Amino acid sequence: MKYEGIIIRPPSEARSLLLQVTVGCSHNKCTFCGTYKGVRFRIKTDEEIREDVFEAARRFPYLRRIFLCDGDALIIPQERLVKILQMIRENLPRVERIGLYGNAKSILRKTIDNLRELKELGLGIVYLGVETGNEEILAAIRKGVSYSQMVEAGRRVKEAGITLSITVLLGIGGKEKSVLHALDTARIISDIDPDYCGALTVMLIPGTPLYDDLVQGRFELPDPFGYLQELGIIISHINCTNCFFTSNHASNYLPLRLRLPQDKEPAVAAIQQIIQNRDSRVLRPEFMRGL
Repeated sequence: MKYEGIIIRPPSEARSLLLQVTVGCSHNKCTFCGTYKGVRFRIKTDEEIREDVFEAARRFPYLRRIFLCDGDALIIPQERLVKILQMIRENLPRVERIGLYGNAKSILRKTIDNLRELKELGLGIVYLGVETGNEEILAAIRKGVSYSQMVEAGRRVKEAGITLSITVLLGIGGKEKSVLHALDTARIISDIDPDYCGALTVMLIPGTPLYDDLVQGRFELPDPFGYLQELGIIISHINCTNCFFTSNHASNYLPLRLRLPQDKEPAVAAIQQIIQNRDSRVLRPEFMRGL
């Protein structure tokens, strides 16, 4: 397999073959993200993708899952993306699920029928970075979409029958907007009603605009218990039909795996107890945290 640049994937795709169909991110403007800085976005050629698919067919004939990299494979025009999925189906017939990242803008460029067509060809899950439900913070971090557009994108994926996994970022509103961020994020999660939701904790990377704001004193991060307060507010205010909610990413201080709504009350009570006791021994140590 031929990879170019930095390759990222969701934790849940750890056992999937990573098939790189794009390089970089089509948006690449978020103030907190340094993953693809200096990388020019491009869609790989048909020949490059074909070579990797054929190699995968030779080496992994019993492959069950594939994840299409990089940051926003759903931006590929429908006709080309259909051909890629058809190629996978023809050469790797045992594949049961294909996953990819899709930002809100790329999802909204697809119609419901487009998405249903992709589902029929094996697209089983889309990962959407929501980050926050607060309109001001969405604009400040340059997500490029509004609250309503984010909700429409998420609902469109679900309406097409594709599993939707979203991520939100604890701390992305800073200390000043911590509570507003948490409340509005709970609201957008409820409005989207995803199948999966992962809460990560923002970790600022040198060279990004948000890191510069931190250094210049224009942005202040919450302390560990401030992050927990956000997590507790989000969980307590979510109203979802059936969502598997996690905060077990390496960036988080308190790993949780919950089924909402049934696990809401005990989880919120446990978080409140930890905050009240301010016992840092129950938190993930700093040296074990990472992106």
